[in-house]
Amino acid sequence: MKKSRYLYPADYMADPSAHVFENKIYIYPSHDRESGIAENDNGDHFDMQDYHVFSLEDVQAEVIDHGKVLAVTDIPWSGRQLWDSDVTEKDGRYYMYFSMKDKNDIFRLGVAIADRPYGPFIPQSNPIKGSYSIDPCAFKDQDGSYYLYFGGIWGGQLQFYRNNKIVVPNELPQDNDAALSPKVVKLAADMLEFSEPPRDLVILDKNGQSLKQGDSEKRFFEASWMHKYKNKYYFSYSTGDSHLICYAIGDNPYGPFTYQGVILSPVVGWTTHHSILEFRGKWYLFYHDSVPSGGKTWLRSMKVIELEYDENGFIKTIDGMSS
Repeated sequence: MKKSRYLYPADYMADPSAHVFENKIYIYPSHDRESGIAENDNGDHFDMQDYHVFSLEDVQAEVIDHGKVLAVTDIPWSGRQLWDSDVTEKDGRYYMYFSMKDKNDIFRLGVAIADRPYGPFIPQSNPIKGSYSIDPCAFKDQDGSYYLYFGGIWGGQLQFYRNNKIVVPNELPQDNDAALSPKVVKLAADMLEFSEPPRDLVILDKNGQSLKQGDSEKRFFEASWMHKYKNKYYFSYSTGDSHLICYAIGDNPYGPFTYQGVILSPVVGWTTHHSILEFRGKWYLFYHDSVPSGGKTWLRSMKVIELEYDENGFIKTIDGMSS
């Protein structure tokens, strides 16, 4: 698959989190809609109200829509806006971690449970204690430990926090200061809470220095993803306003991670979210762009393309405009 493929032209889906369950690819995207809300830096125009689940027998196969599996109206603590989600499996149960604004308009992370990878997912009555911001990525390590990666600046509200607490003024660092870090936390055995306070996932440059806030083409903005390749941990993310998907490599799930380069150059639309998986011996990048909607950045379409590594384990950059 050297050329990307749109997965579901019938509707607008974004932020595709893809996993292999039951020898199939399952995809957990956000469900975009035309809400009529004006664009702003808080992302109010990304007014998602529910999640669908999709599956593929193979990357070239027809996509199956399993329908709506969770909606804002199902969640007891809901305010507005369901943003990015992810799903993992433990002992035959499936756990969906999702980001949503509570009744105070603060993003929190919630969890919903299903007995099948295609849902429906039943939400817990309250958000995860100590959770905040957006874009959870659930990662199962080879030793059976589960981790959650999360965070996003600007509309994702990560700048509201220091040391896991809301601070005043809730502003971004200055350009010459260290950039805000995404968060990593080990999940409790029941998969419903954090087992510890979230930690900073520090991304370093090639000189071992933390990336600066002003280095907008490398520093973290949102869209955490974690995968392993040849026993190394690959943390990938969006740089947001500079429109890149970048990655950094580390030796353990907590980091630190060293910046390595660009996975995906800018696409049509303001930015993109992604996931990476291995399926039947090949690696794939799932992402979205706004080509089918004519460039409307809040109406996005999910797609997939093959991902390649060089002999040293570095990811070959994909051209977001021509692939």
